[in-house]
Amino acid sequence: MPDPPARRVAGAWRLALTERLPTWFSVRCGIEAKTAVALAVVLLVALVFAVHHYWTGRPRTIAVPPVTGALPAAAEVPAATSSAAAEPRTPSPAPGAPAVLVVDVAGKVRKPGLRRLPTGSRVADAVDAAGGALPGTDTGTLNLARLLADGEQIVVGRPAPPPAAGAGGTTAASGPVSLNSATPEQLDALPGVGPVLARHIIDYRGRHGGFTSVEQLRDVNGIGDRRFSDLKPLVTP
Repeated sequence: MPDPPARRVAGAWRLALTERLPTWFSVRCGIEAKTAVALAVVLLVALVFAVHHYWTGRPRTIAVPPVTGALPAAAEVPAATSSAAAEPRTPSPAPGAPAVLVVDVAGKVRKPGLRRLPTGSRVADAVDAAGGALPGTDTGTLNLARLLADGEQIVVGRPAPPPAAGAGGTTAASGPVSLNSATPEQLDALPGVGPVLARHIIDYRGRHGGFTSVEQLRDVNGIGDRRFSDLKPLVTP
């Protein structure tokens, strides 16, 4: 029975390939033509797979999507916070202290008289509340940065009064100290009166609207009969 045409063609290709293989390849490797063709097919498939793997794994450029909408306004928050932090703050009143101070602003100001200011205010605030100093007035005798005390008097444009008592406790030549207008420093300079007792005297005149007589010193906390006897000739209402 004759061979089919397909088998004859395959045999012809195998014979042609065998004749074209080098003699050393056939002798040393002992590979037949069919085996060599199979090996070539395997190598070709491996090569195609490697090329495919390289192509799919190559780096690619990714386009960034465009930004839509306005940026959040969070960047503006630090600026607003810093500006708020830069604003001056009025000191908070101490526990138990009155929320409002009453001071008497006298001298060369536009509107002299009693002024009510929040606790923590300074001498400069009292002068401003009285309309400010008159043109040409020298305010160098005032400590504008000093904190105010309830019931004290601020005199603008006049020399500061001399101490009420000298180093030896004697009365100064300026005369008695007014209990209703004396500053804490003036009261502190009196014999036997320190910063605490001066504060008590000022608190008392603030609560009672001032002194109407020297005898009211007896009602101030910390002043006994002996201390009152020492202070009586040195002060006036």
